[in-house]
Amino acid sequence: MPSVSVRTFGCRVNQAEAFAWADALRARGLELEPDCGRSDLVLINSCTLTGRADRDVRKFIRSIGRESPGTGVVVAGCYAERAPGELAGLPNVVAVLPASAKGRVADTVTGIAAARRFRGGDRTARTGPGTRTSPDSADDAPFRARATLKVQDGCDNRCAFCVVPGVRGRSSSVPPEEVAAAVGRLSERGFREIVLAGIHLASYGRDLEPKRSLVDLLRSVGEAGGAARLRLSSLDPNLVDDALIGHLAGDGRICRHFHFSLQHVSGRVLRSMGRPGDAGSQGRILAEFGRLAPDAALGADVIVGFPGETDREFDELRGFLDASPLTYLHVFPYSPRPGTPSWPRPRIADGVVTARAWALRRLSSMKDLRFRRRFLGRELEAVVIGRSRRGTGVLTDNGIPVDVPFAPASRRDLVRVRIGRVLPLRTEGEVVG
Repeated sequence: MPSVSVRTFGCRVNQAEAFAWADALRARGLELEPDCGRSDLVLINSCTLTGRADRDVRKFIRSIGRESPGTGVVVAGCYAERAPGELAGLPNVVAVLPASAKGRVADTVTGIAAARRFRGGDRTARTGPGTRTSPDSADDAPFRARATLKVQDGCDNRCAFCVVPGVRGRSSSVPPEEVAAAVGRLSERGFREIVLAGIHLASYGRDLEPKRSLVDLLRSVGEAGGAARLRLSSLDPNLVDDALIGHLAGDGRICRHFHFSLQHVSGRVLRSMGRPGDAGSQGRILAEFGRLAPDAALGADVIVGFPGETDREFDELRGFLDASPLTYLHVFPYSPRPGTPSWPRPRIADGVVTARAWALRRLSSMKDLRFRRRFLGRELEAVVIGRSRRGTGVLTDNGIPVDVPFAPASRRDLVRVRIGRVLPLRTEGEVVG
């Protein structure tokens, strides 16, 4: 049986697409192999959000060429859409699939697998340490502990730094009844956490007829999830209103973990980015989440070193983040992307950008540690996500990864965990129910 590894780079939507592709490939008779070096084909869902994302994809492909020269590589995703020629010439690449081919990825990969002369023979011939022989073996793959479901794609915004609208297209929402049916199927398969993902999730439903909202979607799918809890991908704070905040904070089926595409708080920098908002509007949204969901993890994407950002504007950003109820940050040094409005603008010196990023990452580490320490001795709900040398890894509903020595439960199951020790880089606890 031909084998395929699925490797994902980038956002939750990419993870959701890869999750769906893996299911479809398995249904077509391919074996899912977690070790890229042992598989006949590697299917990559690529990211092109930043220059570093591009480099990571190329580096990974080259590593396959060095370490497993007989393995074919199929590249899909945003990088494949933006610059297919850059990828087609890399070692081992046998196909580059643009966005228009995403609906046919499983069929295309299955066809390539059938046409190639595989170096490893059938699955029985490859039996050995790490070989997948169980019919349920695909469920052991890393992306299988939690289900990720794409409910929205594309973006109608035109931020000056972003290539995503050019590779993903306009906003498109999956009808709520289809989402509810998919959530129900995932719950029936035993998933106890389902991540609802979108490129611009807060705009969900605006393209539908009749128009819907993210609140409408969450109400539709809540009951369908059964015993499963729901987690959301990032939200644009400019589209978050009181109704959405109230629902997210009050619905016990939704994980208390909310992430925002903040980017900046200086009004001038935001306008230069092509984004609305300012410190006042952003602060009000975060404060309301902090008031209604005090135990929730609140995270944000922020960009430092955007062209024209002054020392004073960076200090405004740092001061805002320090005083805010945010519990962690994803810090992105500005990455100029060809074809975007900000591409030709004068850039800030690399050393300045690096220093600003370091300062905010240090702040993020301090806020994260402070947040986790609040739960010492407390019990939280968590999903079992994997096992390691340290024991079992679980993830609490408010986004805290916890190492426990033993969990009398299977992967995917929900457990109660008591937080026993909080260190700068890890959290330890024990399962109590």
